Amino acid sequence: MSNILPVIQIIISFLLIIVIILQQRGAGLSGAFGGGGGESYHTKRGFEKILFTSTVVLSALFLLSALVVLLIRQ
Repeated sequence: MSNILPVIQIIISFLLIIVIILQQRGAGLSGAFGGGGGESYHTKRGFEKILFTSTVVLSALFLLSALVVLLIRQ
């Protein structure tokens, strides 16, 4: 079990990187400082919603696998 968990973490991390890269960027860095760039709020639909949901799920799985590895090594 302890040999397979690092492999699972590597797979999850690659998938998480791919999903994050595929997400569209809004206004770039100006959105972080309050500049909306003229864009209004919109709901996530279709592929954008799938990417957002998969990002949340993959990050939770990565966190959970890291905690399991931590508990096993103690």
